[in-house]
Amino acid sequence: MARLRVLSPGPVAAVLAALAAVGCVADGNTAGRAVPAGVSFEGVETRLLDDDLVNFRVEMTGARDRDDVAAYARCAAAQYALIRGFGFARHVRTNVQEQGGVWVGDAVYTISPALPRGLQTLDAEVVAAACAEQGIPTV
Repeated sequence: MARLRVLSPGPVAAVLAALAAVGCVADGNTAGRAVPAGVSFEGVETRLLDDDLVNFRVEMTGARDRDDVAAYARCAAAQYALIRGFGFARHVRTNVQEQGGVWVGDAVYTISPALPRGLQTLDAEVVAAACAEQGIPTV
């Protein structure tokens, strides 16, 4: 497997570069963005909606916009897939709200042992490793 070299220190950029290396696509084009100063990852709540359908509720402060929140949810989804013994996830939807500086993301992903059909798929191992490297917590 080819080695991945990420030039930008941003967590989202690292995830996007990792996904590009394995032929997957992430939602949101946020390449080149660094983690904002003062960001605080407040927690992840997971709910299994069906055998392969999972809801992630993430909360953070210090985010610039919805892309920072979506990256946090993406990291949670990747790690959760690995915990359940699956190698892949597919993004279904992410809703983001901000109130008083607190950002809340409500994301839904499917998880699967094989690469699912669709454009917004994640290789869970690659994404979780990139998130850990960048300091974005997972589940």
